[in-house]
Amino acid sequence: MENDHALAFLDSRPLFPGHCLVIPKQHIETLNDLPSDMVAAFFLAVQLLAKAVEESMHGEGSFVAINNRVSQSVPHLHVHVVPRRKKDGLRGFFWPRGKYADEAEMETARVAVEQAVRRMLAAGK
Repeated sequence: MENDHALAFLDSRPLFPGHCLVIPKQHIETLNDLPSDMVAAFFLAVQLLAKAVEESMHGEGSFVAINNRVSQSVPHLHVHVVPRRKKDGLRGFFWPRGKYADEAEMETARVAVEQAVRRMLAAGK
């Protein structure tokens, strides 16, 4: 898939057949670097590809993921679109998941994220 803003191609080491990557044509290193005026066009391409991958691979759904810096194998924004089926063997995320120690730890994390969002919105970011 290719349009004015994005390019998609098969991953050379797929989780499942049909696993694709969607990249912006302009060099952009991370999601945080994607200019706000490009977000809609880029994610419309991701959405289109997710629908196409599900349909063409007879998937029951898809897994759509982005790594920002950590585990990002190349320094260019790329979105993984992976076809999924129930009981396909892929277990949630690719890393071990944990639990919060208690409600207080969860609340501390929630407040910290909420405050960062408010600061960014106030700063126009």
